[in-house]
Amino acid sequence: MDRQSALVLFSGGQDSATCLAWALARFDHVETIGYAYGQRHAVELTCCEPLLEGLKAINADWAAKLGEHHTLDIPTIGTVSETALTRDVEIAMGEGGLPNTFVPGRNLIFLTFAAALAYRRGVKHIVTGVCETDYSGYPDCRDDTIKALQLAINLGMERRFVLHTPLMWRDKADTWGLARELGGDALVELIRRESHSCYVGVRNVHHDWGSGCGLCPACRLRAEGWSRYAAGRKG
Repeated sequence: MDRQSALVLFSGGQDSATCLAWALARFDHVETIGYAYGQRHAVELTCCEPLLEGLKAINADWAAKLGEHHTLDIPTIGTVSETALTRDVEIAMGEGGLPNTFVPGRNLIFLTFAAALAYRRGVKHIVTGVCETDYSGYPDCRDDTIKALQLAINLGMERRFVLHTPLMWRDKADTWGLARELGGDALVELIRRESHSCYVGVRNVHHDWGSGCGLCPACRLRAEGWSRYAAGRKG
């Protein structure tokens, strides 16, 4: 396995775009993987290419390191789940205190598929943007979950993969700050303009923090993070 290569779970959102820049700053060769799983905000997948092209334009070294982008179709996730991310229903809190935007098993499946692809591609490092600080109560974003999954994948595939979570202990304001550390204001502007986080899939309504409905949990979280980041920059 190539210890200097990485595979980044890349959805076209703020977190995964920041994680991709983080990986490009650390590894010699970086590939990306995205998933079409019947999500109602599938427009996020159209944001991947502009972000990739923008990253190449920001940093020539990053352009040289960027490898193939893979998109996997996993419609079964949408078929078996009854959630606000895979059905046109109102976003609300569900039973047990979890929001109905939680797609059971999604991150577990994503990371397992990523490991299967990494196995074939000879890649050791897998990078994902899950976060326990701003994770909306999703149990498959917790640090303990990722550590347990890494162990299970390594045992089940008889390989030594490393699952990296650069955002695990960062809130959204910190994530904006990390983007600036990695690529300056140019990267912050690229992510603000081209990435997508809105659960509803709105791209034609624009705000200081980016595009989105402004009302769903993902938009509110991103807006609050941007507000704190911008206030810190002014201070």
